[in-house]
Amino acid sequence: MDTHKLIALMPDLATFIVIVDEGSYTAASRKLGVTPSALSKQIARLEKTLSVKLLERTTRKLVISESGNRIYKQCTQMIDAAKEAIEISSSEHTIPSGTVTIAAPKAFMSIVLQPLVKPFLTQYPEVNLKLKACDGDIDIIADGIDVVFRLTERPSEGLVLKKIGKANLTLCASPEYIAKRGMPTHPRELKQHDCLYLGETNTDHIWDFDKDGEQITVAVTGRYAVNHSQMRLKGVKDNLGIGLFPDFVIKHDLIAENVVQVLPDWTIRGNYHGDIALQYAQTKFMPARIRAVIDFFTLNLTL
Repeated sequence: MDTHKLIALMPDLATFIVIVDEGSYTAASRKLGVTPSALSKQIARLEKTLSVKLLERTTRKLVISESGNRIYKQCTQMIDAAKEAIEISSSEHTIPSGTVTIAAPKAFMSIVLQPLVKPFLTQYPEVNLKLKACDGDIDIIADGIDVVFRLTERPSEGLVLKKIGKANLTLCASPEYIAKRGMPTHPRELKQHDCLYLGETNTDHIWDFDKDGEQITVAVTGRYAVNHSQMRLKGVKDNLGIGLFPDFVIKHDLIAENVVQVLPDWTIRGNYHGDIALQYAQTKFMPARIRAVIDFFTLNLTL
């Protein structure tokens, strides 16, 4: 029997199970909200399709045939499987469980998200987290991502957006470096300094500044470039020059006075500057595990 015919049979098979369970056409009709004659027609159609006699009506009770009994046992497995599917889909939206894949820039993931992983897993013991550190563009559908964090002034269109904070780019240097080389008072003076940048592209040594409507672009130079925030910060602490960082990377070192801020009155524009954007695909039926991640990290994320 082909799939189309099998699918067409399923309502009649389900009706057959209800009739057997209820013990009569009348009782089954009350449960299903249809007339006994309509049920009788369904069973007659099913018997014709299967070429077996399923039920015998006597004056006192409904009798199931031997073939009908075998078919009933098989059909109950079908109903049990359907019930299990409904329970799974129901729990999918009420009980957080399963795997959630999160993508975020490397520094943001290690400094901001990583401390929240253990508390989240403790609170949601049936949820698994898969974190992907990525500083480039993310296609959440093609890359299998459930939730993505971006630091940007241009969040992705077509995705749900929650703005959960701001990320600013900040220049800093060690006190020893500033004592030796002097504190810059204008972005143009950076040309006389050693600067640490990412070295990922041909343009990431070009820094854009903005202050009170004045805009200036400076091409900086330096002997050390590395696309790892912690290594670049270590270079700054080792007096190798002035480095550019998202503010959350150097927050604690600024407080501890391990580094000092350079050109604090200027806004620096570039990658990792702008809103901290939490984004995910629009869906009418969001699994509870994804909702748990969104709510938990939104509530507990601190910068």
